[in-house]
Amino acid sequence: MSSKKPGCLSALFGFRAPKSNIAFPYRLEKSFLSLAEIAFFQTLKKLVGENLIIFSKPSLREFISVTSRSDQTSFNRINQKHIDFLICDPKTFQPRFAIELDDSSHRQTNRIERDKFMEQVFTGINLPLIHIPVQQAYDVEQINGIIKNALQIRDMRATTEGKPISSSNEPPLCPTHSIPMILRTARQTGEKFWGCPNYPQCREIIKIT
Repeated sequence: MSSKKPGCLSALFGFRAPKSNIAFPYRLEKSFLSLAEIAFFQTLKKLVGENLIIFSKPSLREFISVTSRSDQTSFNRINQKHIDFLICDPKTFQPRFAIELDDSSHRQTNRIERDKFMEQVFTGINLPLIHIPVQQAYDVEQINGIIKNALQIRDMRATTEGKPISSSNEPPLCPTHSIPMILRTARQTGEKFWGCPNYPQCREIIKIT
């Protein structure tokens, strides 16, 4: 015979508290990065060596601030967003550039809108956001060239402070996608300018003097 006595409520109402069968709802993932991200990280690590430090999947709010503390709407727009890789100076931890690995999900409507917003944010703070298509293997020299082009465009922006640049025989590279831009003509004014081939997803332009 059991030595346990029923509680007061059990005696009065004739029921017993059920035993909990709820399992602990958390588990540790096998890896912090996907296989594609691991492959690219290893390539990127060979490229930057000890000269730069790589952070994986940082939230935008960790390195981007809103100019007005009362602007809660702008903060909310970056609060839940992150990028794949942020590359910083190893001494000051100042961000140098960021990288997004683009897989098939970036062709979805919601991702296109997200990417458009991200491009606007990174252009506004003059921090290169480099898009790299997901691949089975990566060419270190090719990645190095893309990064160098993006950094050159960043420096050019900082120097000219948004002023138009002179035209040349060679089209400039898109600051976001690091691909040759296309010569376009504004419908209303007839002025010519360089535009990204990925328009309207990318609205980067470079004016021609």
